[in-house]
Amino acid sequence: MTNKLGVFGGSFDPIHFGHLLLAESCREQCALDQVLFVPAAVAPHKQSRTMTSARDRIEMLRLAIGGHEQLAVSTIEIDRGGVSYTVDTLAALAEQYVGSSLFFLMGADSLKELPTWREPHRLCELAVPLVVRRAGSPEPDFSVISHLVGQARLDEIREHQVEMPIVELSSTEMRRRVAARRSIRYRTPRAVEKYIETHGLYRSELP
Repeated sequence: MTNKLGVFGGSFDPIHFGHLLLAESCREQCALDQVLFVPAAVAPHKQSRTMTSARDRIEMLRLAIGGHEQLAVSTIEIDRGGVSYTVDTLAALAEQYVGSSLFFLMGADSLKELPTWREPHRLCELAVPLVVRRAGSPEPDFSVISHLVGQARLDEIREHQVEMPIVELSSTEMRRRVAARRSIRYRTPRAVEKYIETHGLYRSELP
């Protein structure tokens, strides 16, 4: 049984070293037993963009985390289909991993948007948000979610914040680089880079 389970959602289109470093920083600093990468079928904030096929994104994720026993891929949102809402995914994972404590990985810049997400109160009940901030940056403003949780839960969230090195990488920029025939070496694992090249992904990405 996994006692402390991290949940890392996103489009991962494609996955890059920033994603991996965030997951590993959370795993190490919060003593997580496992981190699940959960690729979205359709991300709520990205419905206007056609994502790369689920098959390709899942395969790139598996190539990226290969060999790390405490990282895994969950296809729960892909299998469900449609727009992926975090609260629905956490509810399903809570049923799947009965007895485990769930931790939801998120960037500090997303914290202020959390109250606008679907059922934010329930989300914070189902999982402890692990708020990740860049090294040297100030502590996030947790007051933005103080109305969503009780004081004990808010203290728990503050205690579990994570600091990671500054890594200026984005999937959007990687897609643009590939489309412009520029190198993505050292931005993603070599296996992912070769997969993108072999399968001709992102060659028509618009700038």
